[in-house]
Amino acid sequence: MKVLVTGSAGFIGSALCIRLIDRGDEVVGIDNHNDYYDPALKEARIARHVDHPNYTHIRMNLEDRKAISKLFQDYQFEGVVNLAAQAGVSYSIENPLAYIDTNLVGFAHIIEGCRHNKVGHLVYASSSSTYGLNTKQPFSTHDGVNHPISLYAATKKANELMAHAYSHLYNLPTTGLRFFTVYGPYDRPDMALQKFTRAIMNNEPIKVFNFGKHRRDFTYIDDIVEGIIRILDRPASPKPDWDSNNPNPATSSAPYRLYNIGNNDPVELMDYIEALETSLGKKAEKELLPLQPGDVLDTYADVDDLAEQFGYKPSMSVKQGMENFAAWYKEYHNL
Repeated sequence: MKVLVTGSAGFIGSALCIRLIDRGDEVVGIDNHNDYYDPALKEARIARHVDHPNYTHIRMNLEDRKAISKLFQDYQFEGVVNLAAQAGVSYSIENPLAYIDTNLVGFAHIIEGCRHNKVGHLVYASSSSTYGLNTKQPFSTHDGVNHPISLYAATKKANELMAHAYSHLYNLPTTGLRFFTVYGPYDRPDMALQKFTRAIMNNEPIKVFNFGKHRRDFTYIDDIVEGIIRILDRPASPKPDWDSNNPNPATSSAPYRLYNIGNNDPVELMDYIEALETSLGKKAEKELLPLQPGDVLDTYADVDDLAEQFGYKPSMSVKQGMENFAAWYKEYHNL
């Protein structure tokens, strides 16, 4: 396939590009290389694949409507994976308009490009944060998510709604993927894992919110990428027996689908930190704090649909995943 990957210098985007190239796809990656975090990490990610003959890298903003339109016209993509977004729950509380520009306006430009150029399948990143105030566990795409508690989550829910409208109006196959706490080598330095690791290695205390009692469905990067690829290869289709009197949010009479991609095995934050300490060979000094605004208490992904429809289930244990991350971190920082 000829595939567009947006956010191709990002944590998930770069890893996905490598897998797509390795299997023979022609990949065009776009990224604006902004300074939300150290751009040197983005350069290090794409250095792994930027020189491959089947890869083209373009520095571009999703908000640039004309440039995005020309990109779609020039390349005529068969598949699109939209991973570019302004990420982070905490930052959305401080800088909400950044999320409007990229996650809403930028997404509109991508989905318009798909519509006008007959793209065969749009796969886009949603988030476990869309579950908001929901407490029923495990989180299921078949339940409604109408109470987000951060603007970041609200923009991801909005993407799902926009995608459904386009699937319905223009018969555009779209699939939204709600990712659950992705971690691993080359992950974002603004995420808890890298923050913890930096502090531990510098003999500084780590901030442990909710006194370490909340649980997360930590999902390793390779498991996420495997899920994306399997779903990309099978465009969403209408569900023939979809019932408008009892609407299922995960499916539709339009070619539209939603899936969770999570480890299906939530881990308490304190256990996660202990696995990191073991991998680093160093103990953390912990500063115990209340839950942060915008954070949900627990996440736990129901991935039954993926297992049934794609024969897929994440397989990486947190222990092994943490060892892989720690080895990469030490090498990357020459420790």
